[in-house]
Amino acid sequence: MNRYKIITPIPTLLAAALTVLSTPVISESVLPESAIEEIVVTSDFRDTTLLQTPASVTVFDSAAIAQRQARHLEQVLNLAPNVNFSSGASRGRFIQIRGIGERSQFIEPLNPSVGTLVDGIDFTGIAGAATTMDIAQIEILRGPQGTLYGANALAGLINLRSNQPSEQLQGNMQVSVGDYDTRTVSAAVGGPISESLGYRIAVQQHSSDGYIENDFLKRDDTNNIDELSFRSILDWQASDDLDLKLTLFHVDADNGYDAFSLDNTRNTLSDMPGHDRHQATAAAVESRWQGADNFEVISLVSFADNDLEYGYDEDWAFPDICTGEPCAGWEYNSTDNYSRQRDNATVDIKLVSEPEARILNGSSDWVVGIYWRDQDEQLLRQYTYAAGDFTSDFDTTNKALYAQLGTQLSESVTLISGLRVENRNATYTDSDSVAHSVDESLWGGRLALQYQITVDQMIYGLVSRGYKAGGVNSDPALAVQEREFDTELMWNFEAGIKGRWLDDRLQTQVAAFYQKRDDIQIKQSLVQSRDDSNAVDFTDYFGNAASGSNYGIEVEFNWLATESLAWFGSLGLLSAEYDIPLSVDLDSRQQAHAPDYQFALGGSYRVNDSLSVSVDVEGKDKFYLSSSHNEQTQSYELVNVRLNYELGGWDISIWGRNLTDKDVIVRGFGGFGNDPRKFYATEAYYQFGEPRIFGISGQYDF
Repeated sequence: MNRYKIITPIPTLLAAALTVLSTPVISESVLPESAIEEIVVTSDFRDTTLLQTPASVTVFDSAAIAQRQARHLEQVLNLAPNVNFSSGASRGRFIQIRGIGERSQFIEPLNPSVGTLVDGIDFTGIAGAATTMDIAQIEILRGPQGTLYGANALAGLINLRSNQPSEQLQGNMQVSVGDYDTRTVSAAVGGPISESLGYRIAVQQHSSDGYIENDFLKRDDTNNIDELSFRSILDWQASDDLDLKLTLFHVDADNGYDAFSLDNTRNTLSDMPGHDRHQATAAAVESRWQGADNFEVISLVSFADNDLEYGYDEDWAFPDICTGEPCAGWEYNSTDNYSRQRDNATVDIKLVSEPEARILNGSSDWVVGIYWRDQDEQLLRQYTYAAGDFTSDFDTTNKALYAQLGTQLSESVTLISGLRVENRNATYTDSDSVAHSVDESLWGGRLALQYQITVDQMIYGLVSRGYKAGGVNSDPALAVQEREFDTELMWNFEAGIKGRWLDDRLQTQVAAFYQKRDDIQIKQSLVQSRDDSNAVDFTDYFGNAASGSNYGIEVEFNWLATESLAWFGSLGLLSAEYDIPLSVDLDSRQQAHAPDYQFALGGSYRVNDSLSVSVDVEGKDKFYLSSSHNEQTQSYELVNVRLNYELGGWDISIWGRNLTDKDVIVRGFGGFGNDPRKFYATEAYYQFGEPRIFGISGQYDF
């Protein structure tokens, strides 16, 4: 039995129109211009079309990625409603969904709020590895995934799925160049080796000098990007009943980090610019066995070895910055460096019922599974003002049982019920004689009621419960009552409508949600003056607020207005507040990295059979940068454009992002001063995202 069917990219709610109006990256056929093809969500227990999924989900396909000329996950996140990210590094590797998620990691062990999977391999909390090389589909699931993923998906889950082996030989080659010496070279090829064995191999090299000028070193590449990605997939139909798939994945990111300026510009004065390195080598084996009459056995075993090194010039200046100035003697000089070795192994085995094995009088299909995850993270911190190197070891083991029923209550009504019971064992030790261990049982799940109004329209209601494990603060200088923090719990209430209208030319999905959070884990920072200098030390730690509420609306649409003109858009409205004041200085205000609104609106017009032009606008409201101070970003709108020309198998694009050259803040600090020229007066400091950039790309498909 030959299983190597060609995988055609499935257009998404935000990008399907663009796929219709241009040749799909690896598709063999042209989609009809009078309807939008169905979108399939693959991250749930069963593959389901987007409009049949009772949850708020955004899906981007390869056409959407190409439209953005995105080389990393961070470059498409702004298209999804109520999804934000924080940089503080070379990439936006910390993600927030509906205002919930981490913003940084330094010395403290971290329990992430947003899960990140690449071909089933767990990169949660280290999304710097999420390059878009040969990615077929990105799925963003909003809300707690208590049944699906457990402790590390309180806010949601992001699943990246690559292009798979195909029945016929096919592939592509791409070269792209742009401002700031930005260059991308990539290639992918796949096809059959035999009737039972298929393969796909992809490689990508992406580099850029970055957008920073280091005036002290007279260099323009101290905040550079240098990323190599490689993936190989072997798909073996071992027998009529057994399919085995081996995925090997490697990322080598050797990026610079020199992003903060004492003058809040893109011109730095660092004498020892930092770095943001990530070398990941991972493997996954997926098996599907259909030998039983009543169920299919699906298993996934994965392992990822991650070496991460993150360091920076802490004073953001050179030693002699105050020579001959009134501030002479006020300057300091230090670096901070974090080397992490993180090994992660997972095993997930589930039984998925066949139609003839439905239970409860034939009304319910079912899924039952077991899950095991072990992660060991070792840290070495080397800091100028520390008496010696700091080391720590953080080991966690998660074991879970889960089950889900899909019950057909009537011809139009379906009830989905899921439950996950999880045991988490965590141990932490460090060189400061801090030791912590916890063994706790957690549970989450969901109840979703789905009503099919017509064949093309559906409404749903959803109640789900998520959890995020507690932990330990590593700094022994903290008071005893601040050393540990509790597990955070959240109830999510959601209702929505999805459907097709206007003869399948319009697709929409609208969701309204209310999330009640208890024992919110909040990252705070203590700022303390050093006894022997004018500088200050920062002690980051997690604590629990009593409770908070996150609620809002998410809207997405895709409209084929004519055979030549298509529109797409998204809107996220969010209110995310703490129920009680965080401190005397911080009232019951909006949670950090939770803008009141964000949106994307764009259109594509086909001039003729070969030429098309696309324009989109994205924007966000201002938002707080931290829970420990009141500094905010500014609201913004960015304009992006792409002119695309197709000739045979060639696809040539001229593109531009951020055409109005807005300064977008992607990370910021407040509550301290770092400039000796101002005698360390308290002020805010910002890291800026990508400025205006133009480029040209060429791709050949075969």
